[in-house]
Amino acid sequence: MRAGVGVGIIGGGFMATVHSRAARAARGRLVGIVSSSTQKSAAAADELGIERAYTSLDELLADDAIDVVHVCTPNAMHADQARAALAAGKHVVCEKPLATSVADAAALVEQAASGSRAGAPLVGTVPFVYRFHPLVREARARVQAGELGRLLSIHGSYLQDWLLSAGDDNWRVDTASGGRSRAFADIGSHLVDLTEFITGDRITRVSATKRTYFDSRASHSQITTEDAAAVVVETAGGALGTLLVSQVAPGRKNRLHLEIAGADSSLGFDQEQPETLWVGRRAGSQVIPRDADQLAPDAARLSVVPAGHPQGYQDAFNAFVADSYAAIGGAAPDGLPRFEDGLRAASITEAVMDSADSGQWVSLDA
Repeated sequence: MRAGVGVGIIGGGFMATVHSRAARAARGRLVGIVSSSTQKSAAAADELGIERAYTSLDELLADDAIDVVHVCTPNAMHADQARAALAAGKHVVCEKPLATSVADAAALVEQAASGSRAGAPLVGTVPFVYRFHPLVREARARVQAGELGRLLSIHGSYLQDWLLSAGDDNWRVDTASGGRSRAFADIGSHLVDLTEFITGDRITRVSATKRTYFDSRASHSQITTEDAAAVVVETAGGALGTLLVSQVAPGRKNRLHLEIAGADSSLGFDQEQPETLWVGRRAGSQVIPRDADQLAPDAARLSVVPAGHPQGYQDAFNAFVADSYAAIGGAAPDGLPRFEDGLRAASITEAVMDSADSGQWVSLDA
């Protein structure tokens, strides 16, 4: 990792807080931030300990002290802001979705690939941070080692309850800010990314249905974005799967659960209980703890505190940003989610929405 990478942040909400913590942990220099107003920019800079607040995005992008821009704004703004940052010769860490259309995501992949800064290629990454739980890497290593045998089925869900009632509201429910899809683009994208990352098996067909349970909320009317989506998937390797995504599941705060069954064994990971990995067998099932002495090398690398001392979401985010900055420095960290992975998520999201709207299976390139 190149120490002292200059960091600029666009946006001043919750995700800007998470990104700033991770940037600081990765020894980044928090140069500046811009939010939706001069007052909000100044408040965010003060709260997050960032050196300066800018009055505009153009001012931030003109600062040569900034090497990498973190885009932490509403979904519909991502593509334009990432495009501007790349055009200014900045590396980009862009919140997901990378873009609200496949065309825009593909254009960003191409733009990043053709750009450079100080003679080095531009780096563009997307925070699919659940890849950075050590036991996710352990699950991936076991699949790669052939321990599961032929992959047979996938069962996954991502459940939350923060939009459970009509009185719960957020900018994400509005297509103008959040895009065509809400629940699937927001959290389902994590679920499909984790599925393909662990298995190495690409989704090739989807059949989906969706529901919007509240057509109006506290400050939004005529809502069309989905509260929940259910998807049947087929993979290139012949596995079948079911995926359920909901933001109206009482009691579930951030429950991303994935179970993968093979001919020889199964694996189960629960993001709300990330310190263990379940290994299922006809005889002799076991629970693997997050203990570096028992894990594959890539999983052990991410196990940064002793076994028995829990790691969680911020730790995973810190590892993602550290690997992003390592890539800026010329390294090639394994498993780093790049703009190409953001494009993949956009493609699957579009296929899911098209299937739900048409009632038909929709195919994807493997």
